[in-house]
Amino acid sequence: MELTCLLLLALIPFHCQGQGVYAPAQAQIVHAGQACVVKEDNISERVYTIREGDTLVLQCLVTGHPRPQVRWTKTAGSASDKFQETSVFNETLRIERIARTQGGRYYCKAENGVGVPAIKSIRVDVQYLDEPMLTVHQTVSDVRGNFYQEKTVFLRCTVNSNPPARFIWKRGSDTLSHSQDNGVDIYEPLYTQGETKVLKLKNLRPQDYASYTCQVSVRNVCGIPDKAVTFQLTNTTAPPALKLSVNETLVVNPGENVTVQCLLTGGDPLPQLQWSHGPGPLPLGALAQGGTLSIPSVQARDSGYYNCTATNNVGNPAKKTVNLLVRSMKNATFQITPDVIKESENIQLGQDLKLSCHVDAVPQDKVTYQWFKNGKPARMSKRLLVTRNDPELPAVTSSLELIDLHFSDYGTYLCVASFPGAPVPDLSVEVNISSETVPPTISVPKGRAVVTVREGSPAELQCEVRGKPRPPVLWSRVDKEAALLPSGLLLEETSDGKLRLERVSRDMSGTYRCQTARYNGFNVRPREAQVQLNVQFPPEVEPSSQDVRQALGRPVLLRCSLLRGSPQRIASAVWRFKGQLLPPPPAVPIAAEAPDHSEIRLDAVTRDSSGSYECSVSNDVGSATCVFQVSAKAYSPEFYFDTPNPTRSHKLSKNYSYVLQWTQREPDAVDPVLNYRLSVRQLNQHNAMVKAIPVRRVEKGQLLEYILTDLRVPHSYEVRLTPYTTFGAGDMASRIIHYTEHNTCHFEDEKICGYTQDLTDNFDWTRQNALTQNPKRSPNTGPPTDISGTPEGYYMFIETSRPRELGDRARLVSPLYNASAKFYCVSFFYHMYGKHIGSLNLLVRSRNKGALDMHAWSLSGNKGNVWQQAHVPINPSGPFQIIFEGVRGSGYLGDIAIDDVTLKKGECPRKQMDPNKVVVMPGSGAPCQPRPQLWGPMAIFLLALQR
Repeated sequence: MELTCLLLLALIPFHCQGQGVYAPAQAQIVHAGQACVVKEDNISERVYTIREGDTLVLQCLVTGHPRPQVRWTKTAGSASDKFQETSVFNETLRIERIARTQGGRYYCKAENGVGVPAIKSIRVDVQYLDEPMLTVHQTVSDVRGNFYQEKTVFLRCTVNSNPPARFIWKRGSDTLSHSQDNGVDIYEPLYTQGETKVLKLKNLRPQDYASYTCQVSVRNVCGIPDKAVTFQLTNTTAPPALKLSVNETLVVNPGENVTVQCLLTGGDPLPQLQWSHGPGPLPLGALAQGGTLSIPSVQARDSGYYNCTATNNVGNPAKKTVNLLVRSMKNATFQITPDVIKESENIQLGQDLKLSCHVDAVPQDKVTYQWFKNGKPARMSKRLLVTRNDPELPAVTSSLELIDLHFSDYGTYLCVASFPGAPVPDLSVEVNISSETVPPTISVPKGRAVVTVREGSPAELQCEVRGKPRPPVLWSRVDKEAALLPSGLLLEETSDGKLRLERVSRDMSGTYRCQTARYNGFNVRPREAQVQLNVQFPPEVEPSSQDVRQALGRPVLLRCSLLRGSPQRIASAVWRFKGQLLPPPPAVPIAAEAPDHSEIRLDAVTRDSSGSYECSVSNDVGSATCVFQVSAKAYSPEFYFDTPNPTRSHKLSKNYSYVLQWTQREPDAVDPVLNYRLSVRQLNQHNAMVKAIPVRRVEKGQLLEYILTDLRVPHSYEVRLTPYTTFGAGDMASRIIHYTEHNTCHFEDEKICGYTQDLTDNFDWTRQNALTQNPKRSPNTGPPTDISGTPEGYYMFIETSRPRELGDRARLVSPLYNASAKFYCVSFFYHMYGKHIGSLNLLVRSRNKGALDMHAWSLSGNKGNVWQQAHVPINPSGPFQIIFEGVRGSGYLGDIAIDDVTLKKGECPRKQMDPNKVVVMPGSGAPCQPRPQLWGPMAIFLLALQR
């Protein structure tokens, strides 16, 4: 039939009380990756086991109206480094080549603004088995005085694994067991928590010299194979021993070639030698070959500790360390300390004075200092003393003390630091002492106490230092605790007192401190000053973009607010409508504070006044814009995805129907919706069928529906729905309708896939899960969980306790299906446990010539505390329904349950499941029957008629 035959039926409105159709979010996590096993542990937690390096795939299936948004998170952080928050429905979390550190609890959060968000979690357990490491240790003790020595050998096998590994020790090809003879013990050290097993050979015997293998296994979990390591124990087995060709401290001159040899003096098997450097890697150009380390043209940066390590897995590794010191000197500094006893900060005749000189050197203690006065070596006397290692100064500092300062002591003093006999240049520093030598003062130049610049521009902060000698200046931040300077340092030294900043940003605003440095000047209390840096930046406004809806004729207030900016005021605000300038809004009174917003008022929303409004706010530095889209357009409809019975029967063959349901978003925000424009287009085709659907007044939460008819099997369709008001067309919503041959009902949704309770029976089926079942229910009957084994999973069951009586019947009736095939197969799981179990019947109700119920399958009696599966073939002659009938037995221990009902076209599997082949409940140690693919809360059943 042509596509023009679509949409023959009129709108069938369905009125809800208030917002009753709005449903809070619900979520369920399913896996679709390379899972080894999904199980329940001893605290009823879902655990997803996966091998390290495989791909993790988790899906969060959601229900609720409006459709919930999904977000994945992980305990103590995001699910993975590359994974970010998302708002995609049914979002799939995928982690390629998962690492052991990515195990943990993953959370799926679904929220739609109705009720509380739904949060589900699953624990991901990453399985791995590393290569084992085998080490040998031995002890020798005197026994019976000194008649002989007893040698005990420990073979220690260590491995990292998850789950904990099982260890097997072998001597040759023979497996060893604990205490199989007096000479063998196998035990686990307490502190290793199951990751180490020790094979102890007591009082070593000739037969103990053999090949030993440590085999580790995680019992093939996730297909991880066993791993092993072998060691040959002989009468010459010994730990490594080393000696060095040089002293442990080696002092060399820069530019020399350095060679250090690490010599093996023992060890069997032959140890492996390795060189390392601390801190950092070996120098560029260094060559390590076996036990020889060569460093050509050594430089000061190559100083450090060089470690030679020998390992052969016997005993502890042998290690020798060389402390390489390359002679160097840098940073010559001085200090002038006035008389400390008299607490003076000025140089005065008749008082004491101390000059101190220091260089950073390697090795520090080998530096020598010489003092000169006016170019001649300073002569020591009772008034002129040279000291070393003043406890108040850095290590290895030379001080020249002048006692009772005379006028003749004025002059130029020179301190020279050197390495005697080494080709390292001397360093010197000069200090002039005179009546003009005065302590420093520091100040900020006039007009420079506050520096104002624009963001992105350079800035220069300046402090002036006076005094002789003139010390350098140290800069730091004041108003931010432990804040770093733009250079990344806490303190920055400048010789000219200027702190230069490139491309300042707004977070650099604040107060900066300048102070005199301690070195190369007076050793007195630091002088300091402060400079304020103001960084101007353009305004930030809200809303940056806003959709404003209002009914025709009603007023609207548009406000653009200044969030932040420097200066924090609005210098000007310009409004435009569709790009055209609007008259300026009323001015703020002069006495008022600087405005932080600008607003205009529209007296009435009309078609002419609808459109885009822009407010450009300026603060003398830059501008920002608020954009308002004003209209009387209706919001888009929100499709109802949780339709329990979206299909209806047809008498025409090869066609199917779909019940389209929706609510109107915020219908009271604008004028009432008059009708909807419905467009239906078959995918991969251009032509669409368009129809107007009139409606009465639409209320918030009211569920509307329309039956789409004559949809062709097996095609899919795009449906577009647009609301119309007196203003015109509103926002359009679209969705895709897919045809499906069959579906499985897991009873997870309250709508139970469109199944209904038969009004003519004695009592009803009940929907429950392990979390909602009555804790005082009758023992020894009914299932503990649904077929998936999860406490959240739902199933349908009949409660046979009082007031139920023998022979009472409960009937659960499916939606109506069309018979578009000759044969169908009904598959389902059942649980019949209890000594009073009655009967479970499957009936087929034919609608061809009136309602007629035919028995298709029946089972009676106790079948054990297990889920079992049935496949029932049926061949309906016309439209049909299936009915599950539970019959109460002779007592209250007779609860019956069903789960995971599937209807398929075609014949049932020829190999029926043996009634004795069951699905064992969790906790029994046997694997659970995997749950069929979950298609979500929608139950879209096949409705295709056969001519």
